[in-house]
Amino acid sequence: MTEYTIEFVGTGETITCTDKETILSRCLEEGIAQEYSCRVGMCLACSAEILEGEVTQPAARGLTEEEAETYALTCMARPQSDLKLDRGKYPPSIEGDLAGGASDGAVADD
Repeated sequence: MTEYTIEFVGTGETITCTDKETILSRCLEEGIAQEYSCRVGMCLACSAEILEGEVTQPAARGLTEEEAETYALTCMARPQSDLKLDRGKYPPSIEGDLAGGASDGAVADD
């Protein structure tokens, strides 16, 4: 079991995490206020941009393959190297949803 250092940029927070545990589980154990909701890799609430390093996150179904290269879902991601993460950064697929609101164009029947 290998242990890695994870630095959260802009917050001054750093944790250590093994390659067998998720980043979110370590944050919660260390008392770091990492946002999350579903804990199954779908909601993207726990998203963080990967500034340096690599993770494995095979169950991160909420990300496209391309997004998974630059974003980590901390509830699923396990470090494969030391990391620098920017928490609260969301992939383009969700940023578009946030900018346009939650509307899918459907009209409610009255």
